[in-house]
This record gives sequence, structure tokens and C-alpha cells, in this order.
Amino acid sequence: MVSGADEVHTACTDCLRAGSHQTQTTCWDHPKMTELYHSLADLNHVRFSAYRTAMKIRRLQKALCLDLLDLGVAQAMFQQHKLNNNSSPLSVPEVINCLTSVYDDLEQEHKDLVNVPLCVDMCLNWLLNVYDTGRSGKIRVLSLKIGLLSLCKGHLEEKYKCLFNQVASAGDTCDQRQLGLLLHDAIQIPRQLGEVAAFGGSNIEPSVRSCFQHVTNKVELEPRQFIDWMRLEPQSMVWLPVLHRVAAAETAKHQAKCNICKECPIVGFRYRSLKHFNYDVCQSCFFSGRTAKGHKLNYPMVEYCTPSFGFGSARQAVLPMPPEQIPEWCKQEAYKPDSDNRGNISESCLKTTSGEDMRDFTKVLKNKFRSKKYFAKHPRLGYLPVQTVLEGDNMETTPTGPPQSRYDVGGGSFSALQ
Repeated sequence: MVSGADEVHTACTDCLRAGSHQTQTTCWDHPKMTELYHSLADLNHVRFSAYRTAMKIRRLQKALCLDLLDLGVAQAMFQQHKLNNNSSPLSVPEVINCLTSVYDDLEQEHKDLVNVPLCVDMCLNWLLNVYDTGRSGKIRVLSLKIGLLSLCKGHLEEKYKCLFNQVASAGDTCDQRQLGLLLHDAIQIPRQLGEVAAFGGSNIEPSVRSCFQHVTNKVELEPRQFIDWMRLEPQSMVWLPVLHRVAAAETAKHQAKCNICKECPIVGFRYRSLKHFNYDVCQSCFFSGRTAKGHKLNYPMVEYCTPSFGFGSARQAVLPMPPEQIPEWCKQEAYKPDSDNRGNISESCLKTTSGEDMRDFTKVLKNKFRSKKYFAKHPRLGYLPVQTVLEGDNMETTPTGPPQSRYDVGGGSFSALQ
């Protein structure tokens, strides 16, 4: 008797191994996955690698319906299938059994969005592309966990903690080797998209040293220390919090007009100049490097991606944010479920608060008297740079300030990510 999972496995294997007798080549991608990968090319115009990569991963996340998968549900699946030994290899049928249980549950909640056989095929295809490039037919348990957890939904800091827990020892701590395993599997996600160079490459040793130097070279790392390091958005992992901001900004509408393309309201990310008064740029113009007369690319900007009600940092955005998780005191008419039934939060046209306006005005006033040389010498980094092994020991930078509901960027902000 052939089980449902075996039928899915057979169909998926046929798709992944569909070859051409005429060209004597083997295609390892599902036709829909090939189509998806081709569609990612239209994001190559985005100047900054962190955003370009995050936008590609976001499109992949939605295509695999992993944006519907809650952190808790994913962890429950790991327990259900007794995925306790991280180093154990999983065969393709075993991976399919895990994925089928996940998508069967998601189908119950989102019948109009989840096609179980297609989602299993696509997700299996992606996992093999990321963690089994040689197509041995096996991936490690840890790789499956890190891959799914990175793309599922939930609070960003809860996701950090959950990722940490996958490699932590019984004492809820991890050493350098364990952290290395986590970062190695995580960096494979942008690597598979050809974007790894901007995040320090596949060598995770500098990132491990960076993290442990941040905790004054202790032997073991605690969850809160790992989260504090991740809050600095280290170069090797900056794509993950940016992915969360990209998702938060998808349905955001700002009552502002783009000074370049004249879009109003601005949809998505809004960039406000800290050099010129009343100068706003939409994400399309900002990512493509377009500027208006008199405004240079190296001038500092501040990014808005979430409602300006002061209930959290943009770096800690909940993506997507279900309505029941919105604090009672900030529930306003600006919040309403979006039209795709994915439980995201749409924003009506919103303005910055008076406090933010005053703060930005003060910065603009100061920047008015600063020369071009100042901005060249004082670039604003939006992430924690991680130097390579050959670049010396100074791998830490001091955060520019406390978390805020905006994200300061400038001409040099993402220079290492371009």
C-alpha cells in the first residue's frame, strides 16, 4: 500500500529530477520553483544587498506559505517527529512527512491559500537547494529547523531565542562550536540566492568571535546575550531583521509625498531626509538610487516602516502582526486586516508624531551646517560590521543609540552591503 506521503514523495521526485533526453541534462527544480527563481531577478535593481536579499527571501517565504507558519507550531512539529538529534540526517521521505504535517495543519486554517502537495514540493525543493546542493537525498535535522524557523512568522526576538534554543545545551547556553552550527545553517539561506558575499561570506568564524567578544570572551553564551548581539544586527545576520522590516512595510501607507516620483501616499518604506526639510522618498526611488535636485545620495535619511505609535522598535517589528497581538492602547482605525487573508496588518495613511517631527527637525537643523566632508567621514552604519579573520581583532562597534521606531540610514549606511 502506498501512503499519501509516499505519493507526494514520488510526484516530487519526478518533478525535481525531470530531465531532458535531448540535452542530456537533469533539472532539480520544480517548475513552479524555477518560475519563482526567475521572478527574483526583477529585485536585482535594489542597491542595498540587505534589502535586496530580504525582499527575495520574503517573496520566497510567501510562495512557500511559511509566512503562515507560527513559531510555536513549527516547534510543536519538531517535537511531534522527535527531531531531537540535530546531527542526525533526514531522508527525503522523512522531510516530506514533517512538511506534510505542517501544511496539513496550515490548510485547516487557510484553505484558500495552502495547496498541500504543491507547498510540500516547493518547500522540499527549497530545503534541498539550500542544504543539499549535491543532492545526496539527506539534510541534517538542524538544517531543517533553522531553515523553517528563519522563514516562519513571529516576534523577532522570540525567533532569535528560538533559533538559539535549537543549538543550546541542557544548561540553556551554547559555546562557540554550537553558535557556529547555527550561523552556518542560517547563512546558507542568502548563499543559495547568490547574496552571501555582502554578509561576510560563508566563513562564520568571524561572526562567532564577534559574538563572544561582545560578551567579553566568556566560554558560554546565554540567550539574552545572544539576543543583545542580534539586536546590533551583525553583518552576517542583518538580512533576518531586515526581512521582518520588509514584511512590516508591505502594507504601510504614509501620508507623505515622494519628492522624486510624486507618489502619494507613500506605500511601503518611507525615507525622510535629515539634511533637507520636508524631503521624503519612497522605497522604489530610494532603492534604485534616484535623487531630486540638491539632495545627494550620501545625505542621512531615516526609515519608517511601522506605525509611529511608539510601541516598539522597527528593528523588533512583529512580522506579520496578527490583530490579537496589537497592544490595546495602540489599537486605532489605522489597523485593519489586509485583503490577502494572511493576517497581516495594513495601515491607513499615517503621519509621523509631533515628537518625531521635532526630533527630525533638530537633526535637519544640525545637518544644515555640516559639510559634505562630514558625511563622508561619519557614515551611519545600519548593522554591526563583522571583519574577516585577516582584518584584525577590532570587530565591534558601539550602537549609535537606543532602539527607536525608525531606522537611520545614510550614504554609508549599507556601503558594505552594496
